[in-house]
Amino acid sequence: MDKVKIGIPRSMYYYFYGRFWKYFFEYLDVPIIVSPKTNKEIIKNGSFKSIDEMCMSLKIFMGHIDYLKDKCDYILIPRIDNYGYDNQTCTNFLSLYDLVSNVFDVNIINYNIDYTKKQREIDGLYYIGACLKKTRKQIYHAYKMAKIKEKKDLKKEIIYNYNKLKSNKIKILVVAHPYNLYDDFIGKPIIKMLDMLNVCVIYCDKFESDLCRELALDLSSNLYWKYSRENIGAIKLVEDKIDGIIFLSTFPCGPDSLVNELMIRKTKKPCLNLILDDMDSLTGIETRIESFIDILEKKIQN
Repeated sequence: MDKVKIGIPRSMYYYFYGRFWKYFFEYLDVPIIVSPKTNKEIIKNGSFKSIDEMCMSLKIFMGHIDYLKDKCDYILIPRIDNYGYDNQTCTNFLSLYDLVSNVFDVNIINYNIDYTKKQREIDGLYYIGACLKKTRKQIYHAYKMAKIKEKKDLKKEIIYNYNKLKSNKIKILVVAHPYNLYDDFIGKPIIKMLDMLNVCVIYCDKFESDLCRELALDLSSNLYWKYSRENIGAIKLVEDKIDGIIFLSTFPCGPDSLVNELMIRKTKKPCLNLILDDMDSLTGIETRIESFIDILEKKIQN
């Protein structure tokens, strides 16, 4: 009998939890299929399944669902609402399950995370494990081992990110959500441009998340979006060690439009605010980045 295969879209959640999910299902001996890196075909199909008001990141997510729809038994789409009253996620993280179930004819396997209702990650994974005919003992072991491996990986990345702050190159903190920052259509081309300009890129998400959320309180005492707080807390953490900041978001992201503007007004560092939409060419973006680097070079020389 063939094993049940779980599909994981390489978008949105994936860049927060994908590594943990891979380890978790590996320990449970459950095969997974991850959709490929974002390409024009995925964007085209995702846009066709979306409405204009959706942000580009969400359209890309829909494209990854479209790719997986006939290649697996279930697609993993959790409902992630919050990690506490003051740790709310974007509403898209809560709505994706309902959005996909209404647009696509696919089998979804899901779990809920809502700390205000005492719905925690481990409880949700027990539910998924039960659906896959796994025992609670197997699920708990897979959960603990996956968390250990994920923590080790992240620790190495954080150390590497801190070490880059010692570089003699121009150092730029890129502030963006991971699903934008590491996407092959959105963030990767920007990082490649910076590398070609001999810039040292510091990643906002490769610091201790608890520390960044705490530091963010000095910048905004009532900001309750979990990932936005972590992003701006990273600015507070390394502001005196970097030369500039690039904000990267997709149109029309509501939280980013507010949070990025807040930080542009509060930080003393030179900033570049890049907002990407559906486009075939990054020529205009490349020109803006080159001009920004020129400004930073002149500022350092003076």
